[in-house]
Amino acid sequence: MKALVCRRLAEDFGGVGLDEVEAPVPGGGEVLVRVEAASLNFPDLLMLEGKYQFKPELPFVVGMDLAGVVEAAPEGAVLADGRPVRVGMRLAGGAKTGAFAELAASPAAGLSEIPDGVNFSVAAAYPAAYTTAHVALIERGGLKPGEWLLVHGASGGVGLAAVDIGRLAGARVIATTGDPKKVDALKAYGAEHVLVVGDGFRERVKELTGGRGADVIFDPVGGDVFDESVRCIAWGGRLLVVGFAGGRIAEVKTNMPLIKGFSIVGVRAGEFGRRDPEGGRRVRETIWRRLAAGETRPLVHAEFALAEWRTAFELMRDRGLVGKVVLKP
Repeated sequence: MKALVCRRLAEDFGGVGLDEVEAPVPGGGEVLVRVEAASLNFPDLLMLEGKYQFKPELPFVVGMDLAGVVEAAPEGAVLADGRPVRVGMRLAGGAKTGAFAELAASPAAGLSEIPDGVNFSVAAAYPAAYTTAHVALIERGGLKPGEWLLVHGASGGVGLAAVDIGRLAGARVIATTGDPKKVDALKAYGAEHVLVVGDGFRERVKELTGGRGADVIFDPVGGDVFDESVRCIAWGGRLLVVGFAGGRIAEVKTNMPLIKGFSIVGVRAGEFGRRDPEGGRRVRETIWRRLAAGETRPLVHAEFALAEWRTAFELMRDRGLVGKVVLKP
């Protein structure tokens, strides 16, 4: 089968290639899925350079999120909701690696049945982004109706999911982007205000919130964005550390959270589910129920064949998208 394999860590995807490899054999609790669509996440790019907290052993098949049809289901394999897996089921979800391939062996407990009427590309674009956004804003951030939510990196897959979840939670959403061309798209998606961060955002956030500042800040960027967020967070606010897409891991002097009474909250959605299995099940059930009801709106920016993987990776690296990019084996 064809699969996108990382054989060495390198910048500019130099260690990655589309190879012919043996089909995976499902292990304990795994099922074999014929992949119909797989979505790209920023951690996928970080893994290729060894910069992500999870460092898979080389060589490895790239990709976390997939959607497809069950080819083989060993006895005892059950879904996240406890139901047994059957051959032919349409499932989506993921694992730490292995999605960018024609076939993938994926832990059944990390998969959910795709709701009727939801296509494979949307289903593949959904799990990691919406799980992260929900865990961050609801489970860790305690976002309440009427609160001001500041979402950084809002045009990316996880940022756009945070705008969507924030809207559903009844928050007043301020989205940031580095590209003026994305302002209208973010407003159309549900952001009440959109700020272009090239000229900073602190004073504008304070102005929009009547001097209060943002109650919850969703930060997958880090670096300078984190530094400035500290200056425009409300008393009692929650600054959610989701990632470091900006490259620099920020530091904060502890007098700032003391004086302003805010909390810095780390968010690892996968670890949340591993340490609290019941909480993880609750989150999965909630986000998939909302997708089935049409309440959430995952956005697929573009679809590419697996052979066009480099174009997809470059689009994400260069931040040229709004939403998610999907590969179709």
